[in-house]
Amino acid sequence: MELPISCRCGKVTGEVHGAVPATVNRVVCYCDDCQAFARHLGRDDLLDESGGSDIVQVAPATLQVRANDALRCLRLGPKGLYRWYADCCRTPMGNTLKGVPFVGLHASLFGLDARGLDDALGPPRARIQGKFARGTPPPGSTSLQLGPLAKMVGLFLGWKLRGQGWPHPFFDRSTGEPIRTPIVLTRPERDALRPT
Repeated sequence: MELPISCRCGKVTGEVHGAVPATVNRVVCYCDDCQAFARHLGRDDLLDESGGSDIVQVAPATLQVRANDALRCLRLGPKGLYRWYADCCRTPMGNTLKGVPFVGLHASLFGLDARGLDDALGPPRARIQGKFARGTPPPGSTSLQLGPLAKMVGLFLGWKLRGQGWPHPFFDRSTGEPIRTPIVLTRPERDALRPT
C-alpha cells in the first residue's frame, strides 16, 4: 500500500511505499523532547490531551519526500535526534538518528483521522515515556513493554539487513551527513521548551 503524506500547507509532500501494519511501527511518545519539539514549532495542537505524539516508524527506503527546500532540521541538544520539519507551515516531518535505519513520521502527515490511521497502519503498539505525560500517565506508558520493544528492534534490524536504510530522504549517502545543517538548541533554549 502507498500512503501519501503532506505538511499542513501542502508544500512538502511524499509517500510511504508498502505501508501496512506488519511493515511499520506505531507508538505514542510522551517524552519531554517530543513535547519540546512541538512547542518549538508552535504546534501543541498535534499533541494528544496527555502531551503524546503519535509516531509511525518506517524504513527510510520506503519514504519519498518532495519540496526538500522547505525542510529544516533541529536538534534539541548536540546528541539529540535529528528532528525534521517543514519550515513553510511548521509541520513536524520526521525524527531520525544518524546511522540507524528508521524515520519516525508524525501521524498527522497522513491526513487521516484516528480510525483511518488505525485501519491503514494498525493502532499504536505502545505508549511510551509516560512519566512525562500531562496529568495522569496513560495506562502502561510508564513501564517497560518488552513485546513492542522487541517488535521495534526486529523491524530496525530487518530494515538494516535488507538495505532499507538507503536511499534516505534526510541524509546524503556519499557523506552520511544530514541534507540540512541542523540548528542545535542550547541547554537554556531546550529547557525553556520543556513541559512545566
